[in-house]
Amino acid sequence: MSKTHEFGRDDSWEGVVIHKSRGMLDGSDMYHFVEIRLADGESAKVRIGHRLWKSIAVGDRIVKRPDADPAKA
Repeated sequence: MSKTHEFGRDDSWEGVVIHKSRGMLDGSDMYHFVEIRLADGESAKVRIGHRLWKSIAVGDRIVKRPDADPAKA
């Protein structure tokens, strides 16, 4: 079961990419998302930047530290 989590700038998380998607939610800007499997077994859909989205694949690990953008681990 997938949940959409609202992660803030001060949050930290780590997970494995299980799905990538993108879409024009507002009709003009492209948004990039990944679904990740967190360490506790839950899955979450998070928005990431275009550059990171292009550089990762399903199975890659990404990490988000407080006050930093998500990055490939």
